[in-house]
Amino acid sequence: QVQLVESGGGLVQPGGTLRLSCAASGSTFSRMGWFRQAPGKEREFVARVIWNSGSTYYADSVKGRFTISRDNAENTGYLQMNSLKPDDTAVYYCAADPRAWSVTWAYWGQGTQVTVSS
Repeated sequence: QVQLVESGGGLVQPGGTLRLSCAASGSTFSRMGWFRQAPGKEREFVARVIWNSGSTYYADSVKGRFTISRDNAENTGYLQMNSLKPDDTAVYYCAADPRAWSVTWAYWGQGTQVTVSS
């Protein structure tokens, strides 16, 4: 089992920045990802990082604005969000999985709210 705790959400103006954190504990995992779900919409993939190599992948909607990273020593992942837009408003979830690749993710955090509004 892997426990994930997100933090860092909040209210920010358009064009602003936020950094989300995801503290992991318990078993080891191979990859960590960030997802988001806006009101009335399905949950969507945002970004993922391969824990050992640091290899990253992004959704087109956030490419160039968001950066996913990890601190292996602290067992914590991050999502740096720049140039935020109102469309980025959502609950953001951290996920982790022991498999190198899978469509599904085994472990999820509780989510943190991000609101982009003036």
